[in-house]
This record gives sequence, C-alpha cells and structure tokens, in this order.
Amino acid sequence: MPRGVKKSDLPQKACQGCGLPFTWRKKWGKVWAEVRYCSDRCRRAKKTAR
Repeated sequence: MPRGVKKSDLPQKACQGCGLPFTWRKKWGKVWAEVRYCSDRCRRAKKTAR
C-alpha cells in the first residue's frame, strides 16, 4: 500500500514572479504561508526587475 499524499492533493499557489502554479514541498512545510516564489530564479528575477 502506498504511503503519503498524492501530488494532486497537495496545496498549490501561484508564483508571484512568473504566475505559474506550484505545489507544496516538504522543505516548505513550516513556512508555507511565507513562500511566494516557485524557485530562486523567479525570486531573483523579480528583485532585479524593479
């Protein structure tokens, strides 16, 4: 019997940098409310675009 949760059942957000949806990751478990970007690349691109 498989363990865990299906990826389709995990929470999602839209990235503020690129606008694409991204899914919850285990490493973001404690800070999910503060996560705004899907990757470091989007985070860096948003800061330089200002």
